[in-house]
Amino acid sequence: MEMKPKIKSIPYEEWKDNASLEQIVEELHEGGVNVVTGSLDKLINWGRSNSLWSLTFATSCCGIEFMACGCSRYDFARFGFEVTRNSPRQADLIMCAGTITHKMAPALKRLYDEMAEPKYVVAVGGCAISGGPFKSSYHVVKGIEEIVPVDVFIPGCPPRPEAIMYGMMQLQRKVKIEKFLGGANHKQTPEERELGVSNEELTFRQKHGDHRREPIVVTDVPQEFIEEMKANSQETVAQDARKEAAV
Repeated sequence: MEMKPKIKSIPYEEWKDNASLEQIVEELHEGGVNVVTGSLDKLINWGRSNSLWSLTFATSCCGIEFMACGCSRYDFARFGFEVTRNSPRQADLIMCAGTITHKMAPALKRLYDEMAEPKYVVAVGGCAISGGPFKSSYHVVKGIEEIVPVDVFIPGCPPRPEAIMYGMMQLQRKVKIEKFLGGANHKQTPEERELGVSNEELTFRQKHGDHRREPIVVTDVPQEFIEEMKANSQETVAQDARKEAAV
């Protein structure tokens, strides 16, 4: 059913005419009124991409790098990532930082299944991506993609905090272009749940056939981003030193 907006001074036909809408916005701007126009999908995804809550989940040494991202030197609270949840029902993503053994695999799958849609997975480090230095052993999973769909791969052993931050920013970009209405909030049928993939993956397959949606692989962190992170961290340290001196 099509919903028609009803505004006394604007005929419905003008809502479908971009030129008329732009003229109305310009007139409002000239009168001192701040107006922002856009789609509801963009507004929702802007809020979602800047408030990604990750599950507290680290099984090995890559978890230390994840902790470093939350400290004052890197401070990923600036991007809206600072809220980490202990319950999968309150988390948006699993940042798998560390080795996953076959004994741990069912627990990871259960945590993923308990998360509400839309949900995401970030594989941090070589162990989570391919088994790392233990890939030839009998007890380590050769990549968590065998268990859950992965949205972003961040290679390294372990990856630097800058790489983790850059990978999270790539996930933000991925969230911002999603179709939330009818896509990311789609209620899966029992047949779709058996596939074990996210709603975005299902939407992609419906549009492109049986082709798999390719995840993002962080192959190189731009030097400009690293320099900016270093400058921000040095400024943070200097501010802390000035506060301590004042006390």
